[in-house]
Amino acid sequence: MAEAYEEKKPDSGQWYVVHTYSGYENKVKVDLEKTIENRQLQDQIFEVSVPTEQVEEIKNGVRKTNDRKLFPGYVLVRMIYNNETWYVVRNTRGVTGFVGPGSKPVPLSPEEMVRLGFGVPEGTVLHEQKVEYDFAEGDTVTVTSGPWKDTVGKISAINEKRRTVAIMVEMFGRETKVELDFTEVKKL
Repeated sequence: MAEAYEEKKPDSGQWYVVHTYSGYENKVKVDLEKTIENRQLQDQIFEVSVPTEQVEEIKNGVRKTNDRKLFPGYVLVRMIYNNETWYVVRNTRGVTGFVGPGSKPVPLSPEEMVRLGFGVPEGTVLHEQKVEYDFAEGDTVTVTSGPWKDTVGKISAINEKRRTVAIMVEMFGRETKVELDFTEVKKL
């Protein structure tokens, strides 16, 4: 009895988590994609992903946006699990194994994938862009621009959502609270 050929849809397969040497995530992705192409496994291994998030860093008053790996040391692979795909992924240079008990990979559930931002319609915002800065409440900072330039004050509050800091400055003989943008202050 001949089995009917079932064409694999782009959304078939399941996501698996692959453990790599730290810092080798992108190399593993590139090497695995080359192997998939060379062995013509596009119908079994559909996608290789190194999830990243954009992080805005503010240091010394300079704003910079960088991509940061969400899961250092891990790569996500959407594939149909069988002996051949397991062998190809497992034997890619830099891969230390699959996440799961023993040597058996465990696929991520659809709920886990949505929490990671996969399978979510494009344009949907799951979480705000993170901002990193090099100061904290209580730190002494100097104002680098604006009408308060060169003023020195102590941070009394940080508002990450608005990306502002409140500092206490001396004005008319008493302390007054002034709100400034993250980029307007520099830690002393």
